Amino acid sequence: MNAFKPRVTLTEQVARHIENLIVFGQLDSGERIYEASMAKQMEVSNGSIREGLLLLEKRHLVTNVPRKGAFVTTLDRYFVHSLYETLELYLTHTGRKLARQWQPEDLKRLEELYQKMEDCFKRNDLTAFLDLGVEYTQASLAYADNYFILAAIDDLWPSARRCAFVAFNQGGKRVLEDNLAHMRESISAIRDRDEDRLASVLHRYAVQQCQQVCEAAPSAGALAGASSKIAE
Repeated sequence: MNAFKPRVTLTEQVARHIENLIVFGQLDSGERIYEASMAKQMEVSNGSIREGLLLLEKRHLVTNVPRKGAFVTTLDRYFVHSLYETLELYLTHTGRKLARQWQPEDLKRLEELYQKMEDCFKRNDLTAFLDLGVEYTQASLAYADNYFILAAIDDLWPSARRCAFVAFNQGGKRVLEDNLAHMRESISAIRDRDEDRLASVLHRYAVQQCQQVCEAAPSAGALAGASSKIAE
């Protein structure tokens, strides 16, 4: 008997489409999202758009204002600092567990994902690089063993992708090189089961990327329609 594979709901499909418009700068920070025009563009009902926007509000990409409509969450310094501070807290906590408990297959998985991301870097494929970054984070949560942390990170990750794109689009290959360097250091610390060194790497990464996003955020409005390829 074949294993049951639930279909992705229409609401989730709508949410993913709008999420990508936001993540890749085709909908600007603070821009209003008009249900009717979005429904016409996607050939779905207004209700499906509304449900998708409610899901994206939970993921911190959209703010629904009563009697005014839905707006792309403003990417200001407060938002960015809050995001990276929270991610650092969660990922350091779960990273310490990984450093203590990892098995050979866990390290192998992280190294494979790192190699794939390095290949994406060489191919100038930013979209695939970001998607693999999600997989890498999910793989690093193997020993999180905490429902609330996993749920919180799942909701925060779309905003992390959005911020990463802003930083990458502005800083180009240098930003990707920084990311790969931090990944190499983190894998080394995990391999050595050095929790404190891993925490230090994660802190430096959070601070550096937060600064990069904050420097780029004022020009985020110019990213509409930007290419998903790495800037040369």
